[in-house]
Amino acid sequence: MNILEIFEVSKHYANHTALDKVSFNVPKGSIFGLLGPNGAGKTSLIRIINQITGPDHGKIIFDGTELRSEHIKRIGYLPEERGLYKKMEVYDQLIYFARLKGLSKADSALTINQWLEKFEASDWKKKKIEELSKGMQQKIQFIITVLHKPDFIILDEPFTGFDPKNTQLIKDEIQNLRSKGVSVMLSTHRMESVEEICDEVVLINKSQVVKQGKVSEIQHELKDNVYEVVYAGDAKAESLRGIDIIKCQEGDGLTSLQFKFLDGVLPNIQTFSDQEIAIRQYREIIPSMQEVFLKLTEENA
Repeated sequence: MNILEIFEVSKHYANHTALDKVSFNVPKGSIFGLLGPNGAGKTSLIRIINQITGPDHGKIIFDGTELRSEHIKRIGYLPEERGLYKKMEVYDQLIYFARLKGLSKADSALTINQWLEKFEASDWKKKKIEELSKGMQQKIQFIITVLHKPDFIILDEPFTGFDPKNTQLIKDEIQNLRSKGVSVMLSTHRMESVEEICDEVVLINKSQVVKQGKVSEIQHELKDNVYEVVYAGDAKAESLRGIDIIKCQEGDGLTSLQFKFLDGVLPNIQTFSDQEIAIRQYREIIPSMQEVFLKLTEENA
């Protein structure tokens, strides 16, 4: 079942096409990566989902019904350009946004205090936003995004301004939300985060969908039959038979070799069984999401 279904959505601005018949589905209860280079059309799509603008063509289905204004209460949105009031105190700002989302004053206070305690930020209540570091402001923005307990959350570059410790904290919270049945759309250029926490992704480039699928399946689909073997022994890489050497590094008595098997040679470690070497490691190289991103966007260009 899908929380979001995009059907042939197009959006045009003057002489620019932001989205060109874009279609994909976001599975319910998943962390879904919305990927693409700058200018690909991601922001235009996010604005349409949040009903800030509308599509010129196509439609969006939200949890089984066509997207309409009342669905906004079930959506949480963390924009890339933050929207906090700099002169306002943290607690007052959180109460303000909670009330806008329809929470009662009592429920607002309870939820806010729980999140502040979870983020070790209870001491910030009386601080003005402008007194906080960029990372601390980002935590407040994240709390605002989730405090009304939305079913679907859109996070646009949520790790900006965070050190590694707080980046991991937010990743943990995103995964915790998924475990509770919340669906998350993550738009980021940090491909290592995509690889770590996303279940599926869609890649948009030049206003069109280039690829959608599970992260691991896309990585395996785009692998290039490159292998790596690390061995100890005096055998020179050039003497090894049945392979086409791509890269060779030697040091500390070990040789690290990246290669492809020649045509007609089965990709099997037994290929080296007649060599006078002691194999320490052997693996097929699977492309990272960074490599997948570059490959697909370059091909599409």
